[in-house]
Amino acid sequence: MESATLYAVENGVATITLNRPDNRNALSLELIDSLAANLDDALADDEVRVIVLTNAGSTFCAGADLSSSRPAGEPSSGRTFVDVFNMILDSPKPVVGRIAGHCMGGGVGLAAVCDISVAIDSAKLGFTEVRLGVVPAIISVVCLPKMRSGDARELFLTGERISAARAAEVGIINRSTPDDQLDQELAGIITNVVRGGPRALGLAKALITRVPSMARDTAFETMAKESAALFGGDEAGEGIAAFRERRDASWIPTGE
Repeated sequence: MESATLYAVENGVATITLNRPDNRNALSLELIDSLAANLDDALADDEVRVIVLTNAGSTFCAGADLSSSRPAGEPSSGRTFVDVFNMILDSPKPVVGRIAGHCMGGGVGLAAVCDISVAIDSAKLGFTEVRLGVVPAIISVVCLPKMRSGDARELFLTGERISAARAAEVGIINRSTPDDQLDQELAGIITNVVRGGPRALGLAKALITRVPSMARDTAFETMAKESAALFGGDEAGEGIAAFRERRDASWIPTGE
């Protein structure tokens, strides 16, 4: 049997594919362990600039593996769903969700935790947990910061399955796109992302979680110091030189 996830690297992009379509890519302990191992590989590879998370089959991820006797978030000898979330949140490399199918329950959290997620128009997404007598507890940590309270209340309480377009409206994903244009949409995003300096991308991600928790005066003082340090660094030196010389910075993959 093939691995629960597939891993490939091309031109600076590591693609991780959830590979249990017969089980609708449900979050089994095997799939979570395999996904975490792939993330380890991508984070350790200096050639990888962007990580893409996608799926085999017509479902991106159906959420918890209900055939398992142990919930995905429960501690085990391997990695947990929380570990995967933290790896993506802490990753200095941008993680892009290529959502080529339906997302339910924990699958919505996996789409939401990506830095940028694009779903096909035909995909349905839903916080269906209440219909099983449980709640979207773990995924609420990554979904609620992206959603208005009113939208979260409606979707958490009804368990309604919504379109990808509506999911983008409420902030769960970034955008939806016609099914046959998904790869074109992703290519444009990745092309833009890799133009950023590798260190700058990681620090830009960190701003999103760090700055809102700071008092205003502390934030201005801290960010002014960090900005000055970055402008004096080697990466900024190369980026500014490339801009002035009207050439690509040295960190942009050449495709060779």
